[in-house]
Amino acid sequence: MPSSIFNSQTPTLIAGPCSAETEAQVLETARALALIPEVKVFRAGIWKPRTRPGAFEGMGEVALKWLQKVKAETGLLTAVEAGNPEHVEELLKHGIDIIWIGARTTVNPFAVQEIADAVKGNNVHVWVKNPINPDLKLWMGAIERIEKAGIENVVAIHRGFQVYENSVYRYPPKWDIPISLMSERPDLKIVCDPSHITGKRDMLLSVSQKAMDLGFDGLMIETHPNPDQAWSDAAQQITPQTLQQLLAQLQIRDRNIEGVGFTNELESLRNMVDSLDEELLEIIAKRMDLIAKIGSYKKQHNITVFQPERWLEIKKSRANFGENLKLNPEFVLNILTEIHNESIRFQTEIIYPEINQNNEH
Repeated sequence: MPSSIFNSQTPTLIAGPCSAETEAQVLETARALALIPEVKVFRAGIWKPRTRPGAFEGMGEVALKWLQKVKAETGLLTAVEAGNPEHVEELLKHGIDIIWIGARTTVNPFAVQEIADAVKGNNVHVWVKNPINPDLKLWMGAIERIEKAGIENVVAIHRGFQVYENSVYRYPPKWDIPISLMSERPDLKIVCDPSHITGKRDMLLSVSQKAMDLGFDGLMIETHPNPDQAWSDAAQQITPQTLQQLLAQLQIRDRNIEGVGFTNELESLRNMVDSLDEELLEIIAKRMDLIAKIGSYKKQHNITVFQPERWLEIKKSRANFGENLKLNPEFVLNILTEIHNESIRFQTEIIYPEINQNNEH
């Protein structure tokens, strides 16, 4: 296996189905992907860590022989997720080139260390997905454990993070975290997994473009010959033909800026601001969901929309909180007033829908 599958001119593509379902499905996908020059690695889930029992959990060891056929026939490198040392043993036995550690495993340092011990002394690439929770130190710690095991080819995979706010993403990217990783470890290659970040096909291009603009080294995109019939994560998979169309639309910018690295400092800071703005809007949307429930409660119990005592308490407590965060009191009050006014308007629509209907006429 080459020491590096990455180059500075074009992004490296890692593609393949979420799950290896049948030998025919695996080989059909691989043959189509082999015709796309940017695709260097064929990925497939063999053991699938599902959130709840009862869902398809992968074909297991039998599928590894299918990947051996993929490599022999197409020349593509192969990549499979390992969740424990037993998985690692099987992957090494079957000549899998890249072992990746999933988000649910990265979150557990004990599990990562067990995998690090299992790969020690082997010439294999190990790629580490971010932990499912937004924790940069935990991600870096997992990478360092693999490196201390003597693995030279370690790559980070950004696949987004679990949050509890409403979001347009399946796993919001929180770009400030991978940017911080790239700043701390400019020597480390990083791949973006837009399939898991978005959870749906129609957002793949925008997230992939964002990753390219930030100077990511590659993309991991789930592909399937018939995505709608996929046994797992159907909504986020695309056909190899659609993947080729997506690649044609990507704008690849020059990353060779002398003395800067993956991007300039100003752009890095702006992207962090963008990420925080998205989080801020998601939190406001979650707050409005609660406001709707409060409005319904007030309507049910015949309570007035505006509660002066509550508003005074909010202004006082939030102003104190904001002051502790070194925020300008006037700025905090302006924000609170705008949010409060929108909350009043929203609750009024709920309690008195006839007013809104009259306004529309």
